[in-house]
Amino acid sequence: MSRKTGFTLVELLVVIAIIGVLVALLLPAVQAAREAARRSSCSNNLKQIGLSLHNFHDTMGMFPPSGQYPVGVSGVTSWSVQARLLPFLEQSNLNNLINFNLPYSSQVQVAKTRVPVYQCPSDPNAMRERPDGAITHFPLCYGVNSGVWFVFNPTNQSGGDGIAYPNSQLGFSSVTDGTSNTIAFAEVKAYQPYFRNSGSPSTAGAAFPAGPADISGMGGSFKADSGHTEWVDARVHQTGFTGLFAPNTKVPHTDAGKLYDIDYNSYREGETATNLTYAAVTSRSYHPAGAQVNLVDGSVKLINNSIQLSVWRALVTRGSGEVVGSY
Repeated sequence: MSRKTGFTLVELLVVIAIIGVLVALLLPAVQAAREAARRSSCSNNLKQIGLSLHNFHDTMGMFPPSGQYPVGVSGVTSWSVQARLLPFLEQSNLNNLINFNLPYSSQVQVAKTRVPVYQCPSDPNAMRERPDGAITHFPLCYGVNSGVWFVFNPTNQSGGDGIAYPNSQLGFSSVTDGTSNTIAFAEVKAYQPYFRNSGSPSTAGAAFPAGPADISGMGGSFKADSGHTEWVDARVHQTGFTGLFAPNTKVPHTDAGKLYDIDYNSYREGETATNLTYAAVTSRSYHPAGAQVNLVDGSVKLINNSIQLSVWRALVTRGSGEVVGSY
């Protein structure tokens, strides 16, 4: 009699179980390796942006302003820092399409162009277009340092304590805290819900909010599906960040029974000729543990979520004289 060879049902089930265990053991390692690759790519993006800032300064003698708004004029938009850096990021062809004397709303081809260096591969919304009437926008994942809380006073043209504000003419000589102790760009999340145009605070020198829970009560017009969705727009909630809260701090707001993590802009730059702009636009990231930043000296670091708030704010200010400790 011939004997048939092969797996019994029990043996087959054992093999399947072993394969399942091996996959379960390997999957976290594979995911960690993928995230490490994405984080490395994100770090490289920030490095390239930092180099473009240096090259811009070498050419223009200053950092690009976070928008240009005529004094006494309201209802205007302006091109972002990121748009002004294009020729220094090997994006001269795209830059040549821009007429900086005209609003970006009239140059739809530029706004709907995806700029890969401005998008973190770990952000699931980075590739998502946002239609806005006749114009389609692409988001970005790296915001320019616009200060801690105060951003702009259109009446006297004063600005925040970051490296850029509207109509600013800052440069390396303005960074008296040291280029290795001052952030130039930090990660932000695309499609970040935010409040805008509440008009509060309305006076210069307004104190910092006591904590994240205070932001929701400041009110304004709530936008649930916007924020860092327009890489061409100079306003802080689209292409900047502020250091009011440490990276990835949750800023809660409930709307229609849904809990959101929000940003805040008291009044949009260029929207008014008199109202001040204060902003809580938090640096956020999809990387575990923290958010990556580019310092003014060109280096890139991961800032842990647990950083002391005082140290974080010291890294944001360009010339407040703080001593930055370990972080």
